[in-house]
Amino acid sequence: MATLGLVLLLAALPILFFLTSRAKAGKAAPLRPLKGLQELSGSVERSAETGLPLHISVGVAGVGGAATSETWAGLTLLAELADKAASCHVPLVVTVADPTVLPLAQNIVRRAYARNGAPEVYDASSIRFVAPTPLAYAVGVMGVLDREPLSGNVMVGSFGDEVLFMGETGARLGMYQLAGASEPTTLPLIQASADDTLLGEEIFAGGAYTRRLPIQIGSLLTADWLRWAVILAMVLLAAAKLVA
Repeated sequence: MATLGLVLLLAALPILFFLTSRAKAGKAAPLRPLKGLQELSGSVERSAETGLPLHISVGVAGVGGAATSETWAGLTLLAELADKAASCHVPLVVTVADPTVLPLAQNIVRRAYARNGAPEVYDASSIRFVAPTPLAYAVGVMGVLDREPLSGNVMVGSFGDEVLFMGETGARLGMYQLAGASEPTTLPLIQASADDTLLGEEIFAGGAYTRRLPIQIGSLLTADWLRWAVILAMVLLAAAKLVA
């Protein structure tokens, strides 16, 4: 299995370099539309219109564990939302469930407000460590959603069943919700409670759609190419078996 993974990685590298160079030259193919990512700006605009903070959760995992990639996906979208919020002087409420994520989230938001000339809007107390276990974290976030006036609820990262408790609370309060996760058993839960969703590998595509760095666009297009290659290989194998 490890050998197969290495072979696939080596096969993907030339494609990645080619597509990244195309992106640098402005000749990359258009990215497939993802409604959830297209609605990110709208969540900040609603906060600007109402003057209410936007709540953001980057998941229940930390950095350095099995779900590190999902946590980084949530932090990537936090960086984008923080930049947009800072440009509009919109406050954010960010909750985390792991101590390793707290300083990262604080630094991302602080630098966004400083970069956009609004350091006075940044409030370190609005970046909160809630609880170290998923269920306790969900209960804490439910309290935040219930008690504090918020314009919306964005949850992207590593989540399990506890996401339903938070999603139902936001739905009951009638606030806009965007949720994303990669765990297959979690996807129906966020689909049931959120207005917009990022399902599976879509949570990792945030940087390509928001910051549009060539390497990010190249990586996303490479993944799409490989996906189609796998599908084509499966079809050809099935056809070969039928002919045989």
